[in-house]
Amino acid sequence: MSISTERAAWGSRLGFIFAAVGSAVGLGAIWKFPYVMGQNGGGAFLLVYFGCVMLIGIALLLAEMLLGRMSQRTATSAFRVLKGGAWPIVGMFQVLALYIIVSFYVVVGGWTLAYLVSALGGSVIPDSSDQAAGRFTAVISNPTQAIAYTLGFLALTAAVVIGGVEKGIERFSKFLMPALFILMLILMARVLTLPNAIEGLLYYITPDFSKITGQVLIDALGLTFFSLSLGCGMIVAYGSYLTQSHRLVSTSLWVALLASLSGLMAALIILPAVFAFGMNPNEGPGLTFITMPVIFGQMPFGDVFAVAFFALLLFAALTSAVSLLEGIVGYCMDDWRWSRAKASWLICAAVFALSIPNALSFGVWSAPLLGDKTFFDIMDYVAVNILMPAGGFAVAVFIGWVIWPKVRIELAEECNPLWQQVFRWICAVLAPVVIAVIWYTNL
Repeated sequence: MSISTERAAWGSRLGFIFAAVGSAVGLGAIWKFPYVMGQNGGGAFLLVYFGCVMLIGIALLLAEMLLGRMSQRTATSAFRVLKGGAWPIVGMFQVLALYIIVSFYVVVGGWTLAYLVSALGGSVIPDSSDQAAGRFTAVISNPTQAIAYTLGFLALTAAVVIGGVEKGIERFSKFLMPALFILMLILMARVLTLPNAIEGLLYYITPDFSKITGQVLIDALGLTFFSLSLGCGMIVAYGSYLTQSHRLVSTSLWVALLASLSGLMAALIILPAVFAFGMNPNEGPGLTFITMPVIFGQMPFGDVFAVAFFALLLFAALTSAVSLLEGIVGYCMDDWRWSRAKASWLICAAVFALSIPNALSFGVWSAPLLGDKTFFDIMDYVAVNILMPAGGFAVAVFIGWVIWPKVRIELAEECNPLWQQVFRWICAVLAPVVIAVIWYTNL
């Protein structure tokens, strides 16, 4: 298909890869991956997660990139351009998923900003793990502070999105992603030399198949979608800025590899440290924020490492938040013809409104609303375990059945007929069946 001369485009393939990986490497890997893995049996969960990535994650990454590049549109417009009918409704649900995710994501981004401020002030390193846990509780339960830092993080996100694709998002990601990977390698080397860290490593790599339950399966599927940014239209939006010169098959493999690798590295930092300091791997969303300051207290120049880590974690969180916000902003630009600046600020105002109850879920509104779930937990569960897999299910069916003749032509220069059929079989049969079965077993 022809590329509109007016539409923004990535300056390079590497820039797109770093931007797409950045959407996952931030809090998706460093914050969510270790604690979900810690809650679901360590090595057993890891095997299930990798199975989901290999069986359906890579194929759905490619499918969403194809939707974006073939249509040169985002979310609802992509389905409208390629088929129409009721299919744009899928895009609307993907935009809804983006909105919900970014509303709780900016809260966690706010925690990161708060910890960076503490690190710069020299007060982030605790005397004990108990003090670290108490400090984290104090940060997230203070309503004024939680909302203020959420707003600050959201403003930073908006500033990058307003900068556009190449000058804002791509330039930002190409510098920060390599820096974050280097720092994670340094931290991983230090953590693995801590006393008793080997117990955490064994927990990490030893599968206990008795831990695999229906909930583990749905959590692994949800984390696959979250860690690869699938099912919410974000990859479709980023794919819409790709030109025909970009090789989508290899790009999807690189994005999946680097995103999964970042999660593995984060878990290799967090989980061995949890065991080294006698902490609880089931700690939940605060695991990274409680564990890392304790690690820095055991390192030479710990204050310096703390500043570097939380600065890069903040920037990595921004790359993820930027990708989420860009999916909604791109939708408003394509469907409503808003300017980038207008869309960015108005969407940020709407996101901030929903972020307030999320931010207060750890303090004044911490009482469970549904079962044992707070407002934050409900938003997380609905978006990650329901809407994102539903979006992936619809994309797989759309690619594998509805527009397959167009897709086959689009892939003709990139892969041979055999691999085209393997890709179609995954989209048309395997991915929908896997998603449907996991859902059914957990209803």
